[in-house]
Amino acid sequence: MEASVRLLRVSRQEGRHDIKELSVAIRFEGDFDTAHTKGDNSKILPADTMKNTVYALARQHSIEAIEHLGLHLIEHFLTYNPQVSRVLVRITETLWTRLPHGGKPHPSTFARTAGEKSTASLNGTREGAEIRAGIEDLVVLKTADTSFEDFRKDPYTTLGEDHDRILSTSIDADWLYTEEDAEFGPLRHAVRQMLLEIFSEHRSQSLQHTLYAMGEAVLNNFDNVREIHLALPNRLFHLVDLAPLGMDNPGSVFLPLEEPYGIIEATLRKS
Repeated sequence: MEASVRLLRVSRQEGRHDIKELSVAIRFEGDFDTAHTKGDNSKILPADTMKNTVYALARQHSIEAIEHLGLHLIEHFLTYNPQVSRVLVRITETLWTRLPHGGKPHPSTFARTAGEKSTASLNGTREGAEIRAGIEDLVVLKTADTSFEDFRKDPYTTLGEDHDRILSTSIDADWLYTEEDAEFGPLRHAVRQMLLEIFSEHRSQSLQHTLYAMGEAVLNNFDNVREIHLALPNRLFHLVDLAPLGMDNPGSVFLPLEEPYGIIEATLRKS
């Protein structure tokens, strides 16, 4: 059984509003055989009820961290549905930022942050919950300290070696927590900041090289992160040939390419 729900949650305090735009996907595993073999609906919780539950719990609880909403949903569904053995929840948050007003952030006006999303994936049983937090579509680019040389070549290789190139990617990352009661909001911010710092500071020999450095730094600096998965597409920029126009191009004008591209992907975990 599965349901998908969208919502906007507005938290209203004196002089300030906060918003969260969420997409919540819920899946049940359990004893549903007779629903298929005998048409017995007595163990089926309607998707409409699942939707109502998401809205009700979003109203009842503060959701400063989306992981907390996921834990509330798991607890509720396992409590009221003995036929369910496992609840899987995935929450995607569309990010908004405050518009400036009079030199400071406006208390109740927002603009959507381009592209980037926060995610939480929870896998809960009556023995406990596994919690993964993540980010998606965080686009980054650097113009120095990046090269790609000495790679393998075969008869069809046309790519030239580059000791000074543009490196750009869209970071998709998710990490597994070691405990259920972590400070999810501050931890998400700190892991995101670590990924960005390593991307910025690392002297990259390849996107694979930088991916490993980013994941290693997270595992080395956060005791309550057990593993991290990273998927980084290689966003390409080709130097434009300006010679036909009688001009040189010393790394000044590039053509962004949507395709083709490769995706570099790896999971790092503590031993």
